[in-house]
Amino acid sequence: MARTNEEVEALLQEYADLIAITGGDAFKARAYEKAARAIGSHPADVAQLDAKGLREIPHVGRSIADKVVEYLHTGHAPPDIETARASIPAGVRELISIPGLGPHKAMALYQELGISSVPQLQDAIQGERLRDLKGFGERTEQNILHGISVLQQAGSRILLGAAMDVAEQIVSDLSRIPGCVRCTYAGSLRRMRETIGDIDILVAADRSEPFMTALAGLPYTAEVIAHGAKKTSIRTTTGLQVDLRVLPPASWGAGLQYFTGSKAHNIRTRALAVRQGLKLSEYGLFDAESGENLASETEEEIYARLGLPWIPPPLREDRGEIAAALRGELPALLTERDIKGDLHTHTDLTDGVASLEDMVAAAAERGYAYYAVTDHAPDLAMQRMTREKILAQREQVRALDRTARGMRLLHGTELNIGPDGGLDWPDAFLADFDLCVASVHSHFSQSRQAMTRRIIRACENPYVAVIGHPTTRRIGKRPGVDADFDAIFEACARTGTALEINAHPERLDLCDEDILRARRYGVKFAVNSDAHATTHLPYVRYGVGTAQRGWLTKDDVVNTWPWSRLHRFLN
Repeated sequence: MARTNEEVEALLQEYADLIAITGGDAFKARAYEKAARAIGSHPADVAQLDAKGLREIPHVGRSIADKVVEYLHTGHAPPDIETARASIPAGVRELISIPGLGPHKAMALYQELGISSVPQLQDAIQGERLRDLKGFGERTEQNILHGISVLQQAGSRILLGAAMDVAEQIVSDLSRIPGCVRCTYAGSLRRMRETIGDIDILVAADRSEPFMTALAGLPYTAEVIAHGAKKTSIRTTTGLQVDLRVLPPASWGAGLQYFTGSKAHNIRTRALAVRQGLKLSEYGLFDAESGENLASETEEEIYARLGLPWIPPPLREDRGEIAAALRGELPALLTERDIKGDLHTHTDLTDGVASLEDMVAAAAERGYAYYAVTDHAPDLAMQRMTREKILAQREQVRALDRTARGMRLLHGTELNIGPDGGLDWPDAFLADFDLCVASVHSHFSQSRQAMTRRIIRACENPYVAVIGHPTTRRIGKRPGVDADFDAIFEACARTGTALEINAHPERLDLCDEDILRARRYGVKFAVNSDAHATTHLPYVRYGVGTAQRGWLTKDDVVNTWPWSRLHRFLN
């Protein structure tokens, strides 16, 4: 069910990768990457645009626009992309999907050792055949094996954001069918897990057949796996399995609780029911002896009859939520409504695809009280940032701030934490920014000790307010760095530096388990979109879901605070 924009984005990104693999012009590869990102995040369907309309999208020039038009008209990649594909064995393209293995190393493996598949690579590592190659060594082998493990673990699971898009479309389509009393998604998606294996959709209705038939006939249904009165399973055009169950309206609450899971949480609740002489199933909560239905219509009724408050789905992972509920100690979880501003965003001055004015306008539409622009600093050489450029942007931000109504604009920067923990600009220059986010963007394979020292040194800089995407992971693409994060969490608590929960669906960094650990040290957090386009600002919802899974309240998150309190924190 991928939109045309996403198909075109994937094609252009593939071409950028092919250029990089063959050692082509780095700036040409970068141009295709930026065009891919711009088209993927463009709000309108590019299938409706001609070449002139495409060129109005930032970073889409004449040549790229012509290629897109040709692809949309013929359904086939343009000849130069096909030529590039033919010059690279498919196995090499497979190798670059391994987290931590870049295009140049993948090509070297093919040219020097004839490796063109993941199994061949694993065999070569076991035979220690990589160590004689320039740029490879024992540590490289370990990193590649870890990357293969990450890739295999991702398997057929898809990112939270992609699954949510599919689920919300299906819920919208089924909700319009006459007889639908309720409709929603359940399972791991409702619990806001970072990756989703398949999607569970629930409908409350007296008759199931209209919904089962409708799901099978939706335009994005590629295959009907099973069709029945109680459950229908389909596979979408993108290969994602969707399971639909239709429940009697009277059983809605029990069914929703059961199919939301997790399995471990459900085992706990069923055990609690058994101790009270009850039986809990997807149909209701029953007296074990008489069979009387005691509760079934709402989740709240189910939990209340078990002696519990309603437990928010992101907490239902058997990580102490039942015991906390019995003690009356469940946290009042952060909600998206609590977020008063975004403290990490980018514009087309660096690697964003929207102008400063457009990003500010989109933030204002979200009703934010404050909003920070944090374009990259000069150590990311491809961004070509200079003092003159960043100071000119500051003047633009100040001018917009004077005319903005009800939203305070902050001029910030996302600094690069160098290999030794140093930052792009000297402290005297950093002092004039409203906000400094510092992030690791390179040298991911440093030793554990060096990486720990590096991040802690950035925490200790008095002008760094937030550590961005702290582990640097990209889900299914790049593992997090090896560092002593307990030491880093302690340093953040000591220095008053917030840790980011980067809400981009490919990052969700920190993850829920790291949040739980960091929270014990008294660390504060910032839930940010890291938006590179106006369409990325709503990613905050996924950061909030991850924060909820980490048991955070709004007091734990600095960008829920009123401006006066946030201002004191930043100073």
